[in-house]
Amino acid sequence: MTSWMVDLPQDVPRVSVEWYRDIVEFADRTPEPVQWFAAHFTEGSVVLLGLLFLLAAWRRFGGTSRDRAAALVAPVAVVLAYGLSEWIKILVDQERPCRALADLTIVAGHCPPTGDWSFPSNHSTIAGALAATTLVLGLRLGLLAVPLALLAAFSRTFVGVHYPHDVVAGVLLGTLVGTVLLMTLSGPVARLLDRRRTGPPAQTRTPTGAR
Repeated sequence: MTSWMVDLPQDVPRVSVEWYRDIVEFADRTPEPVQWFAAHFTEGSVVLLGLLFLLAAWRRFGGTSRDRAAALVAPVAVVLAYGLSEWIKILVDQERPCRALADLTIVAGHCPPTGDWSFPSNHSTIAGALAATTLVLGLRLGLLAVPLALLAAFSRTFVGVHYPHDVVAGVLLGTLVGTVLLMTLSGPVARLLDRRRTGPPAQTRTPTGAR
């Protein structure tokens, strides 16, 4: 068994390590413009997803109470998905692959500091939540967001800061939490908006002299 396998943490799937090595070594062989694009895309993709998300939410504000409720709930769902991923990170405290496998050259240039754990990928969680909620808010924009989110997640391994299983878990977590919360909370929020719009029911006045 090779030395880099012996030194691996016990909680890291071997297949994920092998895929990580293959992807990072391939990334290191790509032309410099590709590496430059990947290093910027891995951060910029979340911004692009955020813009698609905001556009989809804005279009819903002119619709029914259910539409407006979905536009209000969706950002909360994304934030909660991120918060859950951060909590899991602290609970699992899995070391970043760029520190555990320090013999590899990564496109990112530097590894995140100790304490910024690897599992799950926050970027991938946010990307998954943004894509899933955008898809619910607007099909056409969602069909643009989904492949962008998958590329954003893959880029986290390509630049060397996450194992493949980190990004897969992140996308699934963001998609699940974002979708479930959006679908679950939109109804109650819509009913609340309807009550605020119509106001409290009028009280029936008792005729004078009635016993």
